[in-house]
Amino acid sequence: MRAVLAFLLTLMLAVPAGAADTIVADPKPSWDNPRKVVLQLTNDDVRHVNNVLYNAINIQKFYGQDNVKVAVIAFGPGVRALLKADSTVGARIASLKDYEVEFVACGNTLEVLGKNAGDLLPGIAVVPFGIPEIMERQLTGWQVIAP
Repeated sequence: MRAVLAFLLTLMLAVPAGAADTIVADPKPSWDNPRKVVLQLTNDDVRHVNNVLYNAINIQKFYGQDNVKVAVIAFGPGVRALLKADSTVGARIASLKDYEVEFVACGNTLEVLGKNAGDLLPGIAVVPFGIPEIMERQLTGWQVIAP
């Protein structure tokens, strides 16, 4: 009996408390029914920008690239990370675009900054207003995360 208790205690100590796999809700994500997530980019601080980009990678890593759609929607100061002249992460954004991460800039913010679509890194979409874009995506099933 002591041997069994010692064995069970050893097993309990070997697994960190609370460690478990994430339970993926039904219906499971697939090519035909991917998870959809919007990551808000609202700050141009390089640590914040890199955190958002790391989150995009981690989400794809968890679900698999074919099972998730990721959109980074920038508004306010976050738009600066998408500008050719200001971005310190242009190469990372280009790489993520190769992995089908979508990048969207707020047109209103661009106007306030005196910029236009031509001032953005290649392949960045522009919508009239960032927050309504996020709201409408959320209403169509996109999950919104503000890292």
